[in-house]
Amino acid sequence: MGHWVRKRTRGSGGGVTLLKSTRVVFPDGVRSASVLIDAEKIHEILPYNASIGSSDIRLIDYGDLALMPGVVDTHVHINEPGRTEWEGFSTATAAAAKGGSTTLVDMPLNCDPVTTTVAALESKVSACTNLLHVDCGFYGGVIPGNLGDLEPLIDAGVLGFKSFLIHSGIHEFPHVAEADIRKAIPILKKGGVPYLMHAELESPVHTGSSAASMNRLYATYLASRPRSWENDAVELMARLAGETGAHLHVVHLSSSDALETLELARRRNIPLSVETCHHYLTYCAEEIPDGHTEYKCAPPIRERENREKLWRAIRNGVIDFAVSDHSPCTPALKERGSGDFMKAWGGIAGLQFSLSVFFTGAQARGFDLAQVSHALSAAPAKFVGLANKGSIAPGMDADLVVFDTEARFRVEPAMIAHRHDVSPYVGMELTGLVKETWLRGKQIYRQNLAMTPSGRAILRQ
Repeated sequence: MGHWVRKRTRGSGGGVTLLKSTRVVFPDGVRSASVLIDAEKIHEILPYNASIGSSDIRLIDYGDLALMPGVVDTHVHINEPGRTEWEGFSTATAAAAKGGSTTLVDMPLNCDPVTTTVAALESKVSACTNLLHVDCGFYGGVIPGNLGDLEPLIDAGVLGFKSFLIHSGIHEFPHVAEADIRKAIPILKKGGVPYLMHAELESPVHTGSSAASMNRLYATYLASRPRSWENDAVELMARLAGETGAHLHVVHLSSSDALETLELARRRNIPLSVETCHHYLTYCAEEIPDGHTEYKCAPPIRERENREKLWRAIRNGVIDFAVSDHSPCTPALKERGSGDFMKAWGGIAGLQFSLSVFFTGAQARGFDLAQVSHALSAAPAKFVGLANKGSIAPGMDADLVVFDTEARFRVEPAMIAHRHDVSPYVGMELTGLVKETWLRGKQIYRQNLAMTPSGRAILRQ
């Protein structure tokens, strides 16, 4: 039987908490344990039945509820400042806390100004002051003409950079060409940050009739952004990563046809990583109702067989991790009234349900909790260089989720903490419910707990 007595040091401050569970999720598996938290950090991992030698230690025994690392979501559009009618730091991070996400990384577009200069980054960090319920880092953007801003942004603390190979939907964030990428790569490589790419290369597409009535058909939208656009872009990224040795990253992969290119790059030790999204792993084109524009995203949700290949790629390590790509907008921009897929804003809102949605699909395919945690926490934390996030181990931030793997619930609009309740997950039956969320040793979410902002802006040192 373990025994621990706290040794106080001058100025140590903070409380000590011991969290016990018969199912603590570690990188190498799930086992009974006690997690000792001293102030904001995990101090030690003890046996489940460890005794404690101090009466001032808070003890909570969760029994068979799973105790997991907090989810690290490295692809979120929060849209503040400038477009807070779409979302905002307060609502997005409150939703994250309720869903078990303890760290977010915010994308550089859909906000105003876009994060392509240090001044824009500073305005974003200022805007989130006293609003964050979870920790939040930031990406910068690479656009034509801002090469001189990249090194200052690295010095200012961004965790990586994002570009588009196709129109982004935001005019002030124009897409790049191969020549722009080649100029940016040496700067980002020297700075030690990844270069993220929206990987679609546009080419002519014939979609049949142009009648407006056809725009309510999901098939019309799906045909407008074929797999070949992604496949060609991923081939370009693999070639550039191979030639330069720079860490390039494919965001929100939806085309399973590109997996062969990615697998070949992996075998050749080319530094090309890839993520997919929960909606690509959950839905399939055959089941999307016409006129239901809440399912519209770019790249689009593809066919059932495509979805199953993405799941297999996560299992075998070709896809590194999964993220939400939470990209909300106002109901009007989603064209809920017309159901016009070709006019609607392309983005899925669902940050609050990421863990439950992924777990539901993963459990059905035989994944265990350690595999789930790797895909949602450890791998994305490693991707953006957050060495103190993503796993349960001594010295890590005490970012934890208490997760009931047996609970089932239906997503209802009234439970949604996002600014708007437009989401394809509404009405979905999910398995796995977040009971509590802890951020750096503080309980930030449980039912009936008054939530107060406890998050911090993360800037790379």
